Amino acid sequence: MVAPVPTDDTPNDHSLVTSDDPLHPANLIPSLCRSFYTLGWVTGTGGGISIRDGEKVFLAPSGVQKERIEPKDIFVLTLSEQAFLRWPIHKPLKQSACTPLFYNAYQLRNAGATIHTHSQHAVMATLLWKGNEFRISHQEMIKGMRVAGVGSALSYLDTLVIPIIENTPDEEDLREGMEEAMRKYPDAPAILVRRHGTYSWGPDWEKAKGQAECLDYLLEVAVKMRLAGLETVGLQ
Repeated sequence: MVAPVPTDDTPNDHSLVTSDDPLHPANLIPSLCRSFYTLGWVTGTGGGISIRDGEKVFLAPSGVQKERIEPKDIFVLTLSEQAFLRWPIHKPLKQSACTPLFYNAYQLRNAGATIHTHSQHAVMATLLWKGNEFRISHQEMIKGMRVAGVGSALSYLDTLVIPIIENTPDEEDLREGMEEAMRKYPDAPAILVRRHGTYSWGPDWEKAKGQAECLDYLLEVAVKMRLAGLETVGLQ
């Protein structure tokens, strides 16, 4: 999608990204991207986050250094029709290439925020788990994950199952594979993309952030366990 030329029918409402509130989505997205950059999740312009505020969806731009995003760089679309409400005009930017995948989480899980990382732990996990599932159990940090990403918290005794889908040359072409995996695994709180990274979500930005952090921890532990010859499911 390309942002339209502003008209009376499609006004460009810059007030949607103007606020002194640090918790406003237009301020949160740059702040969170800076935090994710320090974790190695959004380096080299990759990765990102989207936050939903009711019927409005706030998106970072594509192909930019995520740690340098400012509120004026943010796009705002409608939830139902993905129509543009606000887009940057100070320089030529395009909304995140992840947009169709973020909308999977909003439309299929009623998420309030969704995060895409280029985590090295995720990439390694998808190389060590050759099939279409990643599984881990009996780890304390599993308690930080939620059923379907938006439901009740998992237990230490639960087995966390995350589907793995194959990567595609273009980000937006992952949409159908992600949707299929989300429908096949309705309780999964995230999707792993082989040789690429993660998509995860939550009912709001705080829970989405917490789950993304727990998932990355679990992926790192699982990779270390697998390389050490340990099983990630069950007790040894």
